[in-house]
Amino acid sequence: MKDSSIENGTIAAIATAGSEGCISIVRLSGPDALNITEKITRSTKKPTEAAANTVLYGHIVGSDGIDIDEVLLLILRAPKTYTCEDMVEIQGHGGRISAARILRRCLEAGARPAEPGEFTKRAFLNGRMDLLQAEAVQDLVKAQSEAAANMALEQLEGGLSTAINELYDELIHLLADLEATLDFSEEQLLLPVYDEIKNLNELIINKIEALLKTWQQGHILREGAAIAIIGRPNVGKSTLLNRLLDKERAIVSPIPGTTRDTIEESILLNGIPLRLIDTAGMRTTECDIEREGIERTRKTIQRADLILHVLDASQPLDDEMKAFWREIPKEKLLYVVNKIDIKRYNHAESLPKNRIFEVSLLSPDDAQRLKRCIHETITSAFHLPDQAHAVISERHRDLLLLAERSLKQADQLMKGQVEENTLYIATHVRDAIEQIGKITGRVYYEELLDQLFAGFCIGK
Repeated sequence: MKDSSIENGTIAAIATAGSEGCISIVRLSGPDALNITEKITRSTKKPTEAAANTVLYGHIVGSDGIDIDEVLLLILRAPKTYTCEDMVEIQGHGGRISAARILRRCLEAGARPAEPGEFTKRAFLNGRMDLLQAEAVQDLVKAQSEAAANMALEQLEGGLSTAINELYDELIHLLADLEATLDFSEEQLLLPVYDEIKNLNELIINKIEALLKTWQQGHILREGAAIAIIGRPNVGKSTLLNRLLDKERAIVSPIPGTTRDTIEESILLNGIPLRLIDTAGMRTTECDIEREGIERTRKTIQRADLILHVLDASQPLDDEMKAFWREIPKEKLLYVVNKIDIKRYNHAESLPKNRIFEVSLLSPDDAQRLKRCIHETITSAFHLPDQAHAVISERHRDLLLLAERSLKQADQLMKGQVEENTLYIATHVRDAIEQIGKITGRVYYEELLDQLFAGFCIGK
């Protein structure tokens, strides 16, 4: 299935952020990395003659012979490099101009611009890492919290790869057992052989289901929990957003319908990334713009991980809101009863006791208590672990679901006469093998690699 070949040529890219800094780094990787470096530098020793893992002092020289920058050259020789190819990292002075000038000289000397993620792609194609580890590199770069970084590091070190590879090997064993039965007559085979096949299939399904349960944890740590703030106009939704952010982000006004569109901001709450979404007030209106805002509120509710429904303790609950609650899964709802400083109605009597939080958003202490409540709710709802461990992503989840479906179809056929359905069962198992193989890259196609590495930054 591995029909791809590593693209020829030596690639170069800026590996540091495009802003001011102490140093900038330009990376080269490929068969001519050392020769190209030698063409554009004047250094204490020729790069082609330098030993692996050494640092040379020198200058990058322009095509006119004039020095461009004073640099350090880190010489890395295959196969003990990130890409398993010869590599050079040129460390120059920080800033966009210096890095761009060095990169331009590399390209003039024979390198070509690297594509997004191409250094990591070459590491995969050269066998240094599998696709799970390659994805972990990107997760580590994008990590918004220590928990997310630890999760990515665990995956980079092969924690998830081990579990997926075990599934793959067990499926290969299952397929081999199935195909072996085709060489024998029914009289020659003992019933325990079929029992072992059934048991192994069920065991693999159980392992897949256990992995699928980790998806929500990965979703929260990678992307942040989406928290929708909803409610009637003027109940305090924008004030709540401002209190959670500790800054005045949303306009607070006594005029109903001030918030016409969703406002999204991100915070880190005790190590958990959150995406707070303030929404338009829910009410019947003749204003087309406000109606569009309310429709966007409904869409936000559908994709939210947690919904903070803000209620006004000075106003009674209405039947329209009660009917609306029935549309939302109860485990997603947390009722925030605001304005208890002017409380007139006891909403606690009509709401689930363990899902209600009474608060005056004018009080800083109440806002802090609410933050702790949100943290506890997210941690409990998504079973976020104290210790980081590798968890699956959306891509892994989709492939695992496909594999699980195939194996459950095989399981249904096994409930009849296994010997009569062996060919059909084997077909489902082969499909499961292919889906599991795509997770680590034991099975891959060019389209898969292009899609996966397109999201990487250039230079990684």
